[in-house]
Amino acid sequence: MKHLAYCEKIREVYSQIGSGDQGYMPNAISVVLKTLDQIASNPDLPEDVRDRAAFAAANLLISDYSEDA
Repeated sequence: MKHLAYCEKIREVYSQIGSGDQGYMPNAISVVLKTLDQIASNPDLPEDVRDRAAFAAANLLISDYSEDA
């Protein structure tokens, strides 16, 4: 039950996807990268939050992730 390691909001949406109340995104990695990009480029957020989003996105891009997969 890997979803239990995350915050309540993530567990809630996870349950909604599992029950069919929320849509499942088959290309979820692209959604994650777009979301991290929005966070990293948002000047209204604290710099440390933006830095963490940029670090996570860059590491994901360097990993085995491929949009063709």
